[in-house]
Amino acid sequence: MRRLFEIDLKDYDGCTKVFRRPSARAIIFRDSKIALVYATNEKYYKFPGGGIHEDEDKKEALIREVKEEAGLSVIPESITEYGSVLRRQKSDKDADTVFEQENYYYRCEVEDKSGEQNLDEYEKDAGFVLVYVDIEEAIKTNGEYRSECFFNEVMIGREKRVLEMLLSDGC
Repeated sequence: MRRLFEIDLKDYDGCTKVFRRPSARAIIFRDSKIALVYATNEKYYKFPGGGIHEDEDKKEALIREVKEEAGLSVIPESITEYGSVLRRQKSDKDADTVFEQENYYYRCEVEDKSGEQNLDEYEKDAGFVLVYVDIEEAIKTNGEYRSECFFNEVMIGREKRVLEMLLSDGC
């Protein structure tokens, strides 16, 4: 898969451990809108998706995560690679650890009918809801996002850059 870009804050001098958490993220268009998860309490957009378990491949994780976060059923044969983003920075959980996350983005289609979300507690706390939004609106909203947690700002900045790339690709 092609590398779209890297985010390396180089803020981890002296760290002796690395925590790797690869993820799979869905790019889903319906008509002229993009399907994103909106955090109603934090006011940002993110691509549906999340962590890849050790016992699953990237596409299996994509299908599972989209179902959990968005209540959407991915059509497996529609999945195509878009690109990856490597994120590397000091962990917000352990001062001696580098957080490294390869984010794999896939274009895909979903079944028309949506189902129930199955959210983790932090996702419930953020108020995750599935929305279909104009890509320009998502870029604007994510560009204005500020948080007391810089770790989150880096994540939302990543999503904004991928959205901008999709827009420049004519999506």
